[in-house]
Amino acid sequence: KRKLQLSPEQCSNFYADQYGKMFFPNLTAYMSSGPLVAMVLARHNALSYWKELLGPSNSIKARETHPDSLRAIYGTDDLRNALHGSHNFSSAEREIRFMFPEAILEPIPTRQAAVDYLNLYVNPTLLAGLTALCKEKPADPM
Repeated sequence: KRKLQLSPEQCSNFYADQYGKMFFPNLTAYMSSGPLVAMVLARHNALSYWKELLGPSNSIKARETHPDSLRAIYGTDDLRNALHGSHNFSSAEREIRFMFPEAILEPIPTRQAAVDYLNLYVNPTLLAGLTALCKEKPADPM
């Protein structure tokens, strides 16, 4: 979690993918008009979970269709919708690096890389530990 205030130039860089759209000047002006709180959220399926909590990007529509969503509660319109959520994993990585340049992001292994790691390091350690427990049969294994 980090509280900061972005300059119009920083907002332009953050929302570079929106450049050229009609709302872009208003977006950068609004986003640089005051402090904001940036957060990194981590959990299984974090992107879809956060999007569900946010609700539709248009706060007026959110109040009609998702009245308990964060944007329905805190947003005022389509531009001032109170909260941002990354569109996908690569956007999330880019945005985390932007908001938290000092953070070290560990690469997320692919499925096969994770399986290989478990087989090479975790499973042998677990097997050795469980085997030792079975041989000694301690009264209180905890």
